[in-house]
Amino acid sequence: QVQVVESGGGSVQAGGSLRLSCAASGVTFGNYACGWFRQAPGKEREFVSAINWGGGTTVYADSVKGRFTISRLNANNMVYLQMNSLKPEDTAVYYCAITRELGVPRWPSAYDYWGQGTQVTVSS
Repeated sequence: QVQVVESGGGSVQAGGSLRLSCAASGVTFGNYACGWFRQAPGKEREFVSAINWGGGTTVYADSVKGRFTISRLNANNMVYLQMNSLKPEDTAVYYCAITRELGVPRWPSAYDYWGQGTQVTVSS
């Protein structure tokens, strides 16, 4: 059974930092690209960042470029999202997802397995 579980969300003031973690089990993790998405109330789910299976290729949404960093540790079946200089507009539920697709897909439909999400709230 495949499981994807996010952790690390919380409440922080603008300018602060959070580190999200995502643990995947039930798969050969090194065969999967990983992505982070977010969804704010009343808005569609949007792409945040993705990393390929080996970790050598990463991509970011323009809105988070330079502030967020995605990384992975295949030995531990983990992927991380370091979020710095957080802004109130970063407030959302953040989802981790994994896919067998090659590269770093930006579209949600490309992903095979999803976590339940973790809430990030940034106050001004």
